[in-house]
Amino acid sequence: MASTVEKFVIKTPCSSANIGPGFDVIGLALSMYLELHVTIDRSKTSSTHPLNCRITYEGEGEGTDEISLDPQVNLLTRVALYVLRCHDQRSFPLETHVHIKNPIPLGRGLGSSGAAVVAGVMLGKEVGGLHHLTPERLFDFCLMIERHPDNVGAALFGGFVGTYLMPLSPEDAARVEVPLSEVLPAPAGGIDTGMRPPEPPHGIGHHITFPWAPEIKAVAIIPEFEVATAKAREVLPAQYPRHDVTFNLQRIALLPVALGQSPPDPELIYLAMQDKLHQPYRQTLIPGLTEIVESMTPASQPGLLGVCLSGAGPTILALATSNFDEIANRIISQFKQNNIVCNWKLLEPAEGTTVTRA
Repeated sequence: MASTVEKFVIKTPCSSANIGPGFDVIGLALSMYLELHVTIDRSKTSSTHPLNCRITYEGEGEGTDEISLDPQVNLLTRVALYVLRCHDQRSFPLETHVHIKNPIPLGRGLGSSGAAVVAGVMLGKEVGGLHHLTPERLFDFCLMIERHPDNVGAALFGGFVGTYLMPLSPEDAARVEVPLSEVLPAPAGGIDTGMRPPEPPHGIGHHITFPWAPEIKAVAIIPEFEVATAKAREVLPAQYPRHDVTFNLQRIALLPVALGQSPPDPELIYLAMQDKLHQPYRQTLIPGLTEIVESMTPASQPGLLGVCLSGAGPTILALATSNFDEIANRIISQFKQNNIVCNWKLLEPAEGTTVTRA
């Protein structure tokens, strides 16, 4: 007799966006993973849980208001529900248990929300039996919720990726700006809320995977405070001087080539990782950022290739080939001068989201 219990694990990497000049374009999947351990018990005929789904959680933010165990509120399950309802499935199968293991720090510039969106879209595909959904189509669903493609592109496809959004027809462009409250089912509004949410247009976003030199690892220095992405965007200007834009364009043309060459050229990578479009403006939110970025060079620190803000911060990403402890400790000691406590992790490029069945 076939088992009535189905089990699988969804594994989604964290990610770092921008990597210096690649603002809103470049993402890097890194080897720290959000995991969903999913069990569906089809022997049950009813459920006491909302939407037939029970959530348990361990990891970053555990026990805080930031993490809801209500499937109508939790971002992961609401994203999965969006995918399901676009395919005429109103709720999770009886009886679904999602155990979330999350080591990715929240609000630190390591793509915690991007990972949640990607894992949620994959959860919807798997519990709904929606096997026709390709990774490219899943990317469309991700981009209806998380409008910046760099983190979700890296978390979904893996590796070092460049992402871009396609010009859409006026009708589709209007649909992409649908408010999130209409895209994601919400508990407010009764039974019909999100009954048939707007499906994503096809081909909203695309990606290309760049080569990455095997010698290069990422040292992530993670301060113990959060920077909200919305706040980090607020400090950016509405317009930029032309020479700053040119500065970034010159470097973004170098960066994917520089990071793909083996052996790596420290001076070239250091030059290619500089930025004038977001890091200078975000230093007000991250004490010590300017000093760290300017004082750490390959000449002054053996093994170092370059330093940048990870996403919106406050995490600092140092790319390096050796002396990882020394690099981390130098940056941590500079943060300490501003009374900021940090920890650090040595990470490397990661595969994209995977599903493993028991």
